[in-house]
Amino acid sequence: MNRQLAARQTHCARQMAVGDGHVVYVEECAAVDGLPVLFLPGGPGTGCAPQLSQLFDPQRFHAILPDPRGCGHSQPHGALQANTTPDLVADLDYVREALGLSAWIVFGGGWGSLLALAYAQLFPERVQGLVLQGVFLGSRSEIAAYVQGSNATPPAGWAAFAAAMPAAEQDDLLAAYARRILGPEPQAAAAAVRAWLDYERAQHGVPPLAAPPDAAQVAQARVRLHYLLHDCFIAPGRLLDGIDRIRHIPAAIVHGTADPVCSPNIARTLYRAWPEATWLPVAGAGHGYSPPITRACSKALGWVAECVAG
Repeated sequence: MNRQLAARQTHCARQMAVGDGHVVYVEECAAVDGLPVLFLPGGPGTGCAPQLSQLFDPQRFHAILPDPRGCGHSQPHGALQANTTPDLVADLDYVREALGLSAWIVFGGGWGSLLALAYAQLFPERVQGLVLQGVFLGSRSEIAAYVQGSNATPPAGWAAFAAAMPAAEQDDLLAAYARRILGPEPQAAAAAVRAWLDYERAQHGVPPLAAPPDAAQVAQARVRLHYLLHDCFIAPGRLLDGIDRIRHIPAAIVHGTADPVCSPNIARTLYRAWPEATWLPVAGAGHGYSPPITRACSKALGWVAECVAG
């Protein structure tokens, strides 16, 4: 990923050795003396993109953007060993302590919303507020709906994705892709990675890759499959069951009503379990940080910050 540090007004970029041979890359941007906000990117398998700095008012927030284990600029790139959700949650608190912060707002999008909830439920006293965008709870039904195309997935995109696997394996495309992407044969892995990434691109309305996947894209897909194949390393129902631990924390839920990746029904389920949260559906919006989603997230973050400030 081409990281343009200056575009983020970065004040500090560092590597933190978090154990198990992993070194996590962390950037801090905007107002260092501002209200601390931890940003958790989508994925799994991706780091923080430079353009996400637009989410944070540089006069108000001290944004902390770590790349999770094996992702982005973290090392070793694409590593799967000691790379689970509990590992990532522990890394976040390591980063907080290393930066000398007693607490922070946690902002997570997509996969990052799962990490944000998992972190907040383990360390509620260290979370001042939550912003959750494109909610993903990591359930087997969510993963199956994504892979088997039963969300609002473009039919042609899913048809190409399924056709890349033998007909006998199309009833369980997650297992079929995992066998190849996580398998020992580089040529089969590269072909499967390309089909997987093209499927993701179709869901964002982006054309297929123009060239074979590079090493960074292969690593990204490997981490993604590693997590999805293992039900995101989180017990079924745990995040909904743990809402009582964080019910008191100011929270906002932002979700596009036409999201083909993370079903709006999952966000509604979370809101029903947590009616104290502020619900901000974005009519007609899909997945990712489109202008309407970005505006809603900025509004949500501003509201949570006001709650924190009292």
